[in-house]
Amino acid sequence: MSVYDFKATTMKGQEISLSEFKGKVLLIVNTASKCGFTPQFEGLEKLYTTYKDRGFAVLGFPCNQFAEQDPASNGEIQEFCRLNYGVTFPMFQKGDVRGETAQPLFKYLVKEKGFKGLDMDHPNAQNLLNFIKKNYPDFLKDDSIKWNFTKFLIDRDGNVVERFEPTKTPEAIAPEIEKLL
Repeated sequence: MSVYDFKATTMKGQEISLSEFKGKVLLIVNTASKCGFTPQFEGLEKLYTTYKDRGFAVLGFPCNQFAEQDPASNGEIQEFCRLNYGVTFPMFQKGDVRGETAQPLFKYLVKEKGFKGLDMDHPNAQNLLNFIKKNYPDFLKDDSIKWNFTKFLIDRDGNVVERFEPTKTPEAIAPEIEKLL
C-alpha cells in the first residue's frame, strides 16, 4: 500500500487519485487558516516553487478539528491562502485528519509514521504542548495528528518517509526533500 492508493477531492469538487502524483516527492500537510502556525503557508509555497520543477509537490488538506481554526468554506479557504500567502500548490477540500472521522489518507499516514514528539526548540512548542495538555489531553495518548500543520514526507514511490510536527518549519524540511529529489 502507498499514498497512491487513496483519493482526495480538489477544492473544485473533483475526486482524483493521488496516483496522479506518482513519481513525485510529496509533502502532505493538514492546514488551517486561523492558527498560530498559519504563516507556514509562506514556507510551504516557497518549498513548492523551489522544487516543483524537480518533481516535488505540496498537497494541502484544510482541517477544522483543532480549536475550530479553519471554519470557512472551501472556496474561502482557497481564496485566503492565495491572497495572503500566494499559495499555488494543490489544496484539497476540508476534512478531518484524526479520530474515527479522519480521511482514510490520514489514517494511513499516521499508521505509517506515528508521533515522535514536538521540536521543543521551536519558540511555540511549549505553548502548544501546554494548550493540548489543558484542552485536548486525549490527543497525547496516541500517534494521531496533534495539531494543524503536521507534515508527511512521501518518496517518489508513494512511501511515507518522515513525519514532521507543526513545530518543524517548512524551511527546516528542505534538506530532507533534497535527499529524495
